[in-house]
Amino acid sequence: MKPKVMVVDDTEGIRDLLSAILEREGYETILKASAAELTAAFSQTQPDLMLLDLVLPDGDGLELLPQIKKQWPDTEVIVLTGHATFDAAVEATKRGAYHFQNKPFDTKTLLLSVQHALEHKRLNEEASSLRKALATMSGGAAPIFQSLSMKAIVRTIEKIAPSDLPILITGESGTGKEVIADLIHNLSPRSKGPLIKINCAALPRELIESELFGSVKGAFTGANTDREGLFKQAEGGTLLLDEISEMPVDTQSKLLRVLQENEVRPVGGRTSYKSDCRIIASTNRQVDEAVKSGKLRDDLRYRVCGDLVHLPPLRERREDIMPLASAFLKRYGSQAGREMAGFTPLASDALRAFDWPGNVRQLQNEIQRAVLMCEGSSVDSRDLSILTVMSQKDNPDLTLMEAMERNAIIQMLKETGGNKLETAKRLGIGRQTLYNKIKIYGIEQ
Repeated sequence: MKPKVMVVDDTEGIRDLLSAILEREGYETILKASAAELTAAFSQTQPDLMLLDLVLPDGDGLELLPQIKKQWPDTEVIVLTGHATFDAAVEATKRGAYHFQNKPFDTKTLLLSVQHALEHKRLNEEASSLRKALATMSGGAAPIFQSLSMKAIVRTIEKIAPSDLPILITGESGTGKEVIADLIHNLSPRSKGPLIKINCAALPRELIESELFGSVKGAFTGANTDREGLFKQAEGGTLLLDEISEMPVDTQSKLLRVLQENEVRPVGGRTSYKSDCRIIASTNRQVDEAVKSGKLRDDLRYRVCGDLVHLPPLRERREDIMPLASAFLKRYGSQAGREMAGFTPLASDALRAFDWPGNVRQLQNEIQRAVLMCEGSSVDSRDLSILTVMSQKDNPDLTLMEAMERNAIIQMLKETGGNKLETAKRLGIGRQTLYNKIKIYGIEQ
């Protein structure tokens, strides 16, 4: 779709000149001769960019700017004037203008300003989409990722999502690989197209090829009609190949040919069709080990891994535990029709201390259960099932509270690099008390 540029200038010759220059460069132009014509257009489609004359017969461009940005907040504005002053340029920028351009203008310079303004608009839209997507992931809570590792991943996603680069997402089960795939799709130009997902481990060998590529009537026993494959369904959008290392190796070979040639031939078919979908793959295996063990073809690995996004397990990014837990609490509290205030200090300590072998998925399930078990407005330690696991993990003779305290000390010692003075300070206890508890609980140093 061509970017729409509105030209607001009372001089017909300048309007026509700007229109000719812009349309030659592939832009669609909308021409207005006065402030009245501009304001009358507020009910119409919002332009991507506006070239606004500062002096109009029935209005002042500076005074119009706040109204323009209120009605069309996403429209970038370049102010044009033959009466340029430094103060006017500063004021125009304060009121929302992207740039201030002198008349008469140099065509090359003007077009460069137009390109930069539209690029600025695109980046703002992507940032806005990212914030919305993250808000959705967190149930509308504050930023869900607090760890440096996840913030770095989000920055990477911002950069790669707008392209068609194939992406391989790795990480343990439950770390959120599918959520990241959703985020990449939502931030891409293909977001208006479908996001089709297939779990390669869930389908038997004899069905996965017809599921992926489609099949023609009579191709095999039971193929009574033509079947449209997932590549066809994902046309114009994104196809997620979840747990790709569990796909049969012979199917991987056929998939490789599809990705190399961008052509799909249905099972039993004689003709192929062009494929137009972005590929995102995921696996819970270590990629090098999967290749070495023969679970994943080496050449397919490089075909689906234009970029690699690795999600660390939750135990390695404990800063994310409470933001995630709070987001889930808000979501499931709302579903249950309850106003949840949060977590008691003991519950928070237990959530932070647990290792979460099932990662984010396990945390999500734990909070959903806690909402159902909780009798008050705040989730307490007695509402958590993980305390039973924690108490039995290292010493079955400990009470639940003792197990929770032991795990909190172990975790704090890890975070402080074994510094006992700093550990005691962070836990709010005396140094001697810490030494006593380390001895009582048999914590290795």
